[in-house]
Amino acid sequence: MDAFEADCSRSPLRLVLFPKGPSMNLSKSQYLRGIRCHKALWLYRHRREVMSEYSQQTLSRFATGHEVGKLAQSLFPGGVEIEYDEGDFAAMIENTRTAIERGEQVLYEATFAHEGVLIRADILVKDGDAWNLYEVKSSTRVKPENEHDVAIQWFVLSRHLPLGRAHLVHVDTSYALDGELDVHRLLHVVDLTDTVRDLQPAIGTNLAAMAETLAGDEPDIRIGLYCTSPYDCDFKAYCWRHVPRPSVFDLHNLRAERKFELFDQGRVRYEDLRGEELNATQSLQVASGISGELHIERDRLRDFLAQATYPINFLDFEALSGAVPKYQGQRPYGTAIPFQYSLHVLHADGHLEHREFLGDGSTDPRPELAARLVEDVTPTGSIVAYNQTYEKKVIGNLANEIETRRDALLAMHTRFIDLIEPFRQRMYYHPGFNGSFSIKSILPAMFPHDDSLSYGGLAIQEGEMASLIYQQIAEEPDESRRQVMREDLIAYCKLDTLAMVAIWRKLESLV
Repeated sequence: MDAFEADCSRSPLRLVLFPKGPSMNLSKSQYLRGIRCHKALWLYRHRREVMSEYSQQTLSRFATGHEVGKLAQSLFPGGVEIEYDEGDFAAMIENTRTAIERGEQVLYEATFAHEGVLIRADILVKDGDAWNLYEVKSSTRVKPENEHDVAIQWFVLSRHLPLGRAHLVHVDTSYALDGELDVHRLLHVVDLTDTVRDLQPAIGTNLAAMAETLAGDEPDIRIGLYCTSPYDCDFKAYCWRHVPRPSVFDLHNLRAERKFELFDQGRVRYEDLRGEELNATQSLQVASGISGELHIERDRLRDFLAQATYPINFLDFEALSGAVPKYQGQRPYGTAIPFQYSLHVLHADGHLEHREFLGDGSTDPRPELAARLVEDVTPTGSIVAYNQTYEKKVIGNLANEIETRRDALLAMHTRFIDLIEPFRQRMYYHPGFNGSFSIKSILPAMFPHDDSLSYGGLAIQEGEMASLIYQQIAEEPDESRRQVMREDLIAYCKLDTLAMVAIWRKLESLV
């Protein structure tokens, strides 16, 4: 879709595709950008060099959407797919017309254009004399932006075909895999026809406004909630370049609406927030940010560290929890299925050893992972995790699934220490945290010059990307490439636990 969107904006086929409409050449995705923010649309068309690179989280989301989209086609089997043709949209439109004329009843990615807007419909199904539209999303509910998505497709399609009903297909989280994957139960179809029809009168007005925007200079639009909702805009870094770091927007756990209220009042820098009613963490954040000084409460830190008994097990999991369940009993975006762990064991004499597990990518990893985990975690000593809720939940789920390991797994629960607590409870605060207690914020602030503790050089830098890469291992035919993927996964998970060891030792050195 992104290549399609990019090529559409610079297509040489304007006179062929859009002979009567404004010369905008908007893809559906660009129209949705414009609905959200005209400046984002203008920048995409005129200043794409200032667009941020897609994060690994975003790329993972794209891959999930593609997977769900392909599965949805099996709801209406036997269709013809209009292949993407490297920007030759005239050919795609002609192939769509030809398929309809020869009597095809189901089309995937059918391509149409009208009034400067070009769309590819996920699924079109002939129903009598009319065609029904099905837009597919990997989300779990209908969102406002989805309604605009379907509405612009309806606007274009209605100029070419008699239409019946408009639908959104999304993932149903109540479904649990039991035997073979049942796509009819995995995906839920919602009729949006009435909503889509109600949105039609505004589309012409929207397109005219977008055409006017694109014909002019860069719009002067203030930053706002739309910059981050429903997700961060690709141009946020450019539009927010005047916002200092740190700023009011970094305040820990402050409502976004309140941050913008303060920003609009000119209270942007930490120095501007003196006298503002803040909670204890926010107050510490502001004071530390202004002074540039560390905040350390050594007695509380000493008490926290004294909880631990050696050997100390630093544990981190990577797990699957995507839209499409892979293993029995799994629900969409539900129970996380662990496929990997990293374990660093720190002994009382300072000796550190590393243990790890990574599934093969093709079979359910849980039975072997549970067996290895029980062997690898020392029978005595503390277990340290960063934000322990996740690790304890994974172990609890494993205990429910693997009956033979249940007692040994549940016994681990009482041994946990949460390494986020010294930071969350304000025993140690570094101004470089900028209000975030994520380990990826803690680490560079505490170890700014240690490349061995940086995620920046890793091929995998996000948990969602780790999950995606793991799922691709079984499908990768090249053995050398599979080995590289496995090594990348091991390096990412290993750094998570090595980082915890480094943080623990650093805190010990302070007390």
